[in-house]
Amino acid sequence: MTDHPLDNPIWRSLRSRHRALAVGDARVARYPAQIAPFLGVAEDAADIEDLLPSLLPPGDTALLLARTPAVSTRWELRHITDLAQMICPEPIAVSPRDDTARIVELDASHRDDVLALTALVYPHYFRPHTMQLGRYFGIYHDGRLAAMAGERMGTDDYTELSAICTHPDFLGRGHARQLLIFLSNDNHARGRIPFLHVSHENPRAIGLYERNGYRMRRDIAFWSLRRMGT
Repeated sequence: MTDHPLDNPIWRSLRSRHRALAVGDARVARYPAQIAPFLGVAEDAADIEDLLPSLLPPGDTALLLARTPAVSTRWELRHITDLAQMICPEPIAVSPRDDTARIVELDASHRDDVLALTALVYPHYFRPHTMQLGRYFGIYHDGRLAAMAGERMGTDDYTELSAICTHPDFLGRGHARQLLIFLSNDNHARGRIPFLHVSHENPRAIGLYERNGYRMRRDIAFWSLRRMGT
């Protein structure tokens, strides 16, 4: 039986939509470290140790979802947690209060604002060139980036939404919801089903997604991999 594409999302993304960014071979691939910390393997217990030193230099840590390789004691493979993988099977109903007029597409001219916001509220996962992975949108207030959301991994049929975050000074204004609805519905209009990953320790975010059409698809294991002694 063929796996669902979202059962191994990093690998499927690197073999399809992001194949031009992939570093690796037919067994294992990763994103360049300045773009994203994610590494994917084709199958569980894949024998990739011959390639790992070139993919994961000393001091670097890779993050994996679901599938993990077979590694020797030279490497530390650690289960961090299980994430909720949620999917939005249908477009989200829009109400009159959902104002999308202030939503702007973020580009290189907004890069410093994006990096400042993600460093504050979305650390560890956003890198200097993460915006190469997809489109990002934001809402500004008085020249400040108040909230943002974007696209990360994906295939021809699915798009992962990510970096859905709000500056603490602008919480409670519905910006995250507006961006979620806008980007989810835009992907549906393009023939792609939006999905996302969220920590079970973030019930506020899970509630937001559930209220706006997202449904739990599965728990998915989240792992880190690094060279021992670094």
